[in-house]
Amino acid sequence: MAHFIFRRFLTLIPLLLAISVLSFALLEMAPGDYLSVLKGNRELSPEYIDQLRKDFGLDKSYAEQFVIWFKKAIQFDFGPSFAYRMPVSELLAQRIPATLLLAFSSALFAWIIAIPLGVLAAIYQNSIFDRLASGLAFFSLSIPEFFLALLAIFFAAQTGWFPLGGLYSADFEFLSFSQKTIDILHHLVLPTFVLGIGSVASLMRLMRANFLEEIRANYVVTARAKGLPNSIVMFRHVLRNAINPLITILGYSIAGLLSGSLIVETIMSYPGLGQLVYESLLRKDLYVVMASILMASVLLVFGNLVSDLLLAICDPRIRLKR
Repeated sequence: MAHFIFRRFLTLIPLLLAISVLSFALLEMAPGDYLSVLKGNRELSPEYIDQLRKDFGLDKSYAEQFVIWFKKAIQFDFGPSFAYRMPVSELLAQRIPATLLLAFSSALFAWIIAIPLGVLAAIYQNSIFDRLASGLAFFSLSIPEFFLALLAIFFAAQTGWFPLGGLYSADFEFLSFSQKTIDILHHLVLPTFVLGIGSVASLMRLMRANFLEEIRANYVVTARAKGLPNSIVMFRHVLRNAINPLITILGYSIAGLLSGSLIVETIMSYPGLGQLVYESLLRKDLYVVMASILMASVLLVFGNLVSDLLLAICDPRIRLKR
């Protein structure tokens, strides 16, 4: 197990290097930079703009800029943010926890709803419940996230039941610990629903298909022939095998939630990594975008590693071979 984890971390190095090179090249190919916008401000002198260019290291060639940035990034120094005028590492430390909290709550929401629905839809195949669940799944899949986010904001504005944005209330500092927890969860409800509802539909359909396939397997016929109760056959044997493919895609689900959070956070004014990346792309804040892409890649690899470990724990037939 330790050898497997060590090997996965070794593969992370060339992967991150390749992603960094590609991302940097694409960003540099885009016309203009952060200082191009400042040039339009008549209150800023050309000498000041030139000084900023030297301070940010933008006066060097693209290759030199990348080598300098990557050497520092290995030491967790991602350079300065042009727009926020602060180290990128401090900026990420402020935003990543909010995005991870949103991704975790959305994944938890999706799994808690999708697994029981998928199992029941398979057990009661072709029943009214199965058709209703399938209809709801297709309906939720057909609604774009940005439109659902707009509907959620409209609902919050009309009812006043949920905040219109933000991570916590203005009087957060004066609340007790339990009140702070409730306040954060209250602000998390609508973004979690919007981000997680699409995953509910896809996971439910996948769980239903896997469960139906396992029900028809020979070991299920054998277990029933030996007189095992149907509940034990279904929930101890069939469910355990049917859930394995869902664990396999857990890492990809995390990546999907992180990319989806960019839209949801931006529309719903949730101060996470997605909103920061969007604003940085518009402002051409190079180092913030590069560091955000790097962090998202690390989270994707980490998510896949967790998936592999969970799969090995849940299914004794699977071993992490050298």
